[in-house]
Amino acid sequence: MDTKHKILIIEDDPSILFGLRDNFELAGYEVISAVEGTLGLQLARSERPDLILLDVMLPGLNGFEACRELRGDGFDMPILMLTALGQEEDVIKGLNLGADDYLTKPFSIGELMARVKNFLRRYKKDEAAVVRFGDFELDRGAHRLRGGHREVELTPKEFGLLDYMLSRPGRALTRDQILNAVWGSDLVVTERSVDRCVTSLRAKIENDPAHPRFLTTVQRVGYRWEM
Repeated sequence: MDTKHKILIIEDDPSILFGLRDNFELAGYEVISAVEGTLGLQLARSERPDLILLDVMLPGLNGFEACRELRGDGFDMPILMLTALGQEEDVIKGLNLGADDYLTKPFSIGELMARVKNFLRRYKKDEAAVVRFGDFELDRGAHRLRGGHREVELTPKEFGLLDYMLSRPGRALTRDQILNAVWGSDLVVTERSVDRCVTSLRAKIENDPAHPRFLTTVQRVGYRWEM
């Protein structure tokens, strides 16, 4: 790892905390930690880590409140929430408060470290005017998508959805987040509008829309862009 990234782990279960600390330090990361939310929030503000692993159920300030405070203060580092709740509404709540992704306990340490690595690789990269994925090339300035040697016709909402997803690779995004970003203040739209737009976009960019490679479904939550 060329740069020694700093990771803040906020987790009150000692066995999980020590296991995460050992694995990330062994991989070359600088690790700081807290076992309750108030201290974790203070460390996030003072240490400005590159990424935060944030447990939901914490003594004092819980993970939801800590996430809300950080995003409200303008901190934009990736936040991965760790939850044992397994409740759809809690996952969606965390994502809508500004978390980038989530893992439900028990989770694979290998999967977690892979996600951390991907988020750190993408974090704060300049948003390119032209983005390539598979055989496609999206020109943001020209509002044009090309696939191979042909231009792919997109509706304004399909373009907005594709642009939004491409700018947040790897993130689990709820339907509400997508609605707010792509549809904005448009009236008479529902979560079904997102699903219909996803279906039509997949038909244009996926080799097998029933088994998408890029625009994947996060069950009961929303969608994720896989590069």
